[in-house]
Amino acid sequence: MAARSIAVHLTMAFAATAAAVCTVTGFSIYMFQVNELHRHQRAELLARQAIVLPLVERAGTPRYWELLSDKLESFSPADGAVRFRVIGPDPRFGFGEPWPDGARVQHNSDRSYFVRFGDKTFLAVESLAPARDERPASRLVIASDYGPILASRRMLGAWILLVSILGVAATAGLAWLIARRGLQPLRRLTRSASSLNPNDLGLRLPARDLPTELEGMTLAFNSALERIQAAYARLSGFNADVAHELRTPLGNLIGQTEVALSRPRGAAELEEVLHSNLEELERLAAIVNDMLFLARADAGTMTRQRMACSLAELARGSADFLEYLFDEQDVRLHILGDATARVEPALLRRALTNLLENAVRHGRARSEVRVRIERRGDLAFISVANPGQAISPEQLDRLFDRFYRVDPARADSLRTHGLGLAIVKAIATMHGGSVFARYEQDHFVIGLSVADAAGAEPVHQPAEPARPLFRPSLPLQGRAAVPE
Repeated sequence: MAARSIAVHLTMAFAATAAAVCTVTGFSIYMFQVNELHRHQRAELLARQAIVLPLVERAGTPRYWELLSDKLESFSPADGAVRFRVIGPDPRFGFGEPWPDGARVQHNSDRSYFVRFGDKTFLAVESLAPARDERPASRLVIASDYGPILASRRMLGAWILLVSILGVAATAGLAWLIARRGLQPLRRLTRSASSLNPNDLGLRLPARDLPTELEGMTLAFNSALERIQAAYARLSGFNADVAHELRTPLGNLIGQTEVALSRPRGAAELEEVLHSNLEELERLAAIVNDMLFLARADAGTMTRQRMACSLAELARGSADFLEYLFDEQDVRLHILGDATARVEPALLRRALTNLLENAVRHGRARSEVRVRIERRGDLAFISVANPGQAISPEQLDRLFDRFYRVDPARADSLRTHGLGLAIVKAIATMHGGSVFARYEQDHFVIGLSVADAAGAEPVHQPAEPARPLFRPSLPLQGRAAVPE
């Protein structure tokens, strides 16, 4: 469909409105004038009738009738514009000529009637004169030429039509000028939008001195530009972080391989190099897998295979998988409370594993990790608390950012890649929930919520064995606590 400008659309709308108004107004004026002209001519005929009818009623003898006939002759103009007729059974008391043969009579609702013959039209009124003396009852007909009124009607209609056409044309012209002037702010916005440069994402459309109708649209567009700028900044930072994370293991692989090839090596040395390279390759594979998972989560993927599960049982299964890590750090686990929710078990176990591993690795040795599970309305909340040193609120707000580390210089930062808590956030979003992190009473509390918790029935699911059903993601290095 061809595009049509707003100015043209408004002009056509105003012109159509003006045409409708002019049509209704012109037709009303025309009909009013037609009725007034008809009423005026009928009133003249009735006035003549009021004068002549008493004379006819008193003329009861032939002698008196001759005098009346002379008077009626004097009342009749020479051009025949007004005609008098007296019709009765006695020809001695008649007056006037009959209508030509073929004359057509059309009666009106006001007791008048039209008589048409040839190109002539007369309006006539009729009254009855009762018998008197020698004169029998007779009918008095008075008619006047209706041609001038018909000509006036045609002239009036032509003038109304001409004025209406000129009025519609003038309205369309003014509407075009008004629309063009009214759309100037939109043209200014168009020029401003054309000047937006992808190399300068800080540019915005001017929102000052705009009509109310455009101000909201401009503010919404600027908000969209701000979101695009923020998303572009996150994407740029994400790409830089990915490049940095991949560069380290790739550099290690290249360096170790070059050193191994610099001189002849024995089988034992080559096997050691291959084992080291395998560790780096596994780290690369973990980064790529986690990035693919986050990409699917960003695309709006939701959980599909939900089932009612005990969240405490899922937490115990994740703890069983990390039993070696709890033993290594001499950390005790306490699970408080329980709730049943419809979740995808594999995904939620992955999130719980990341939270527990993060708490153990970055908490204090020989301490206690508490998992608290509770239900609030339609949401189930899972929080993991571990003792640790406080961090700044800015760092706390960024704990769930991808590749973010509170202390990149930690010794175990090379074994992790900072996507663990980002995956927790993605899994919470896929379950219709959210994540949270806070520091209270010398403990870090990090957790997530999942939706659809209220309607599920408790189901006791056996704890997961030490052998995992999936490869857990390495946790985020933004420390939930700083070890002593």
